[in-house]
Order: sequence, then C-alpha cells, then structure tokens
Amino acid sequence: MDQLAEALLRYTEKQPGKSPYMTPILAILRSDHPNPPAHMISRPAMCIVAQGAKWATFGDQKLEYRAGQALVVGVETPSIGRVVEASPGTPCLVLAFELDLAIIRSVAEGLDAPPRLTGEPGCGVFVTDFQGPLADCALRLVRLLDTPQAIPTLYPVIMREICYWLLTGPHGGDIARLTLINSPSQRVISAMHSLRSRFRDTVRIEELAAVAQLSPSAFHRQFKALTSLTPLQYQKQLRLLEARRLMVSRGVNVETACFEVGYESPSQFSREYARMFGAPPKRDVARTQIRIQDERAGAQASV
Repeated sequence: MDQLAEALLRYTEKQPGKSPYMTPILAILRSDHPNPPAHMISRPAMCIVAQGAKWATFGDQKLEYRAGQALVVGVETPSIGRVVEASPGTPCLVLAFELDLAIIRSVAEGLDAPPRLTGEPGCGVFVTDFQGPLADCALRLVRLLDTPQAIPTLYPVIMREICYWLLTGPHGGDIARLTLINSPSQRVISAMHSLRSRFRDTVRIEELAAVAQLSPSAFHRQFKALTSLTPLQYQKQLRLLEARRLMVSRGVNVETACFEVGYESPSQFSREYARMFGAPPKRDVARTQIRIQDERAGAQASV
C-alpha cells in the first residue's frame, strides 16, 4: 500500500486546484486535515484508503476504514462520510472508482465455482482488506493516468481483474448477491430504484413489496439489511438531500424546496432538515454556500 500512497501523493502534488481530482477512470481525494461530515448519495463504488482514515455512516451503521482497507458500496443509498485521520505531512489519500455491475456479472458467469448465495440479502455496504492482487490492480489503475492512450485497452482488463478478486475473496458472496440478476437482493434493489424515481410521492410499503415479490414485513426487513435504513428513512433522506441541492445550487427558497420534494408541511420540513443537517434550512444553506465560495477561492489561488 506504500507504493499506492506514493503514486497518489505524486499525482496530487502535480495537479492544479483542490481535491477531489476527477479523471476519466477514477477519482482521487486528498485531505490535509480532518473534515466535517459530508452528506451524499453513495452509488456502487469502491473507495480505497492508501493513507489516513475515513468513516462512513449508512443509517445506523458506521464503518471506519483506513490504509489498506476499502469501502465497497453495492447499492445507491444516502450516506455521510468524513476524513478522520489526516495532516499536511501525512494527508489522507483515497482512490475511488465506480463498480460496473455488468462487468461483475460477466466475470461471475465465467467462474468455475461462483460464490454461493444465501436466501437472505446481506448488507449493501462493507469494509474489506485491500492487499495483494487488489492493491496491485489499484496501483496499475493510477499508473494508467500517465499513459492516457492505453486507458481504452487496459482499463477494462484491470477492472475485470478487480471484479475477479472481489468475487473470489472473502466477500464474494456479498458482491454476487448485490449484482446477480436472480439474487434475492436484486428484487429489493429493483424496489429501491422504484422508490428513488418516485421519492416525491407518497409510496405505500405494499407497492414496493410487490415489486420485490415479498411480503411487506419481509421487504421491510431485507431493505433495512441492505441499506441500514427503513424505506421511510431512505425516502426522507432523499427528499432532504434534493431540497438542499435545490436551495444551494439553484437558489430556491425554503418553502418552494419543501413542496418541490414532496413535503406538505414547511414546519415539519424544517424540523427534519435541521435534524439531518444540524441547522435550519436557511442557516445551513448560508454556511454551505460560504464553504463552497471558500473552496473555489482556494482552488483559483492554487492554479
């Protein structure tokens, strides 16, 4: 993992602007100090810590991962992330890339001994050690950035190799369960996609359970196993994240954002917003905009 940290450090020191550094195939994050919690919607991805430490919260589940470990996210779900170990002399260095579920399925289908699936969905997020062949793959991904002309040929090969090691590793069953079309998790994930596309509407648990081909009680249990959130909590967090985006990015006022995301009561919206983000909407939006302006000013100054 030292080689990966050195490669990421060299790359970030040559880049203008501030982290995150987005490339055509991956994102590189560098933090010289611990940072405040950041709310987001996590998508299927792998986040590898080469140096320092982070934690991520999914519902009532808090996962810490540090150098030599990776956070694997197999479902789209609201989350909170934070860098907890970093300094200017030893920055936190993270390599993140999306997981292509189609590639994972293709690799799984070609295995002589595919991972065994149980009847119940497991957790949709977990931390795994990132050593040996996986660490070698990550290092080769970073080195590909020095030869962009090689990316179209070599990137798919390296990603297939990463999928192979994940599927044949200690969490192979979890990976397969989250990606294979006929697995129990996929039916719940289909219902999750339905909820995401209709998060502004009032959606009955029976409707979602029917999509998953489960009883309401079984669906509720399996949904929470995957996301660490109940369907209602999942929908509420999607609504509040979208409301924050509307107010910060588009300048929408509080009442308009409230109704736009499906709330009927502005007072209830403000209470739940403050509970999630730690401040009422107007105050949170103001401080978020100040932080964004400071980050932009710092990025321009470093160019």
